[in-house]
Amino acid sequence: MKKTIFVLGAATLALAGAANAQGRPGADGVITKAEHEAMGTKMWQRLDVNNDGVLDQADREARQAERFAKADANGDGEVTQAEMQAARDARRAEMQKRRAERREQRFARLDTDNSGGVSQEEMASAREKAGEMRGKRGGGKMRRGGRGGGMAGHVRMMMRQADADGDKRITRAEFQAAHAKHFAMLDADGDGQVTAAERKAAQEKMRAARGERRQRR
Repeated sequence: MKKTIFVLGAATLALAGAANAQGRPGADGVITKAEHEAMGTKMWQRLDVNNDGVLDQADREARQAERFAKADANGDGEVTQAEMQAARDARRAEMQKRRAERREQRFARLDTDNSGGVSQEEMASAREKAGEMRGKRGGGKMRRGGRGGGMAGHVRMMMRQADADGDKRITRAEFQAAHAKHFAMLDADGDGQVTAAERKAAQEKMRAARGERRQRR
């Protein structure tokens, strides 16, 4: 299975960033089963690069081919230093664009009366809401990204669980089964939704399990 994880590593990170940027299911602190299933659909669509219904080495190769073709601006089959620099500049520009969009979205959430400015009352209201969210999360900030945390950690876990028959190929059925199993694991009380507290508890449980495995080595 290690080969499978390696094959999908780059796709996992790309997917994690995209999923955080798009819609952010559970931004209110709760992820419903429907939102979780929608996230799974997006994951599959992004990971199955060649649309053959299986996640394997071919998807990594297809992604590499896409990146090369994008960098090879004149289509001559070679990437020059100038083309490589242009590709890097384009990626930076896209990242800056996404950051600017996120800043605009954050400002829009603060500017509740759409006046084009943020008043003291709006700032105080935002701080109060942030305090309420921290309280729901157990007094601390939720981890994003990182090893075992956030969307990237979720997808890595999915990949470890999904190859049920060990053939280093993940079918859509295997992926869906692993995705559903992960939701059931997070939904500790079985009410069909995952709260921030349940996510935090699951993360702590996974960290404890990793610590135990290290001690046994």
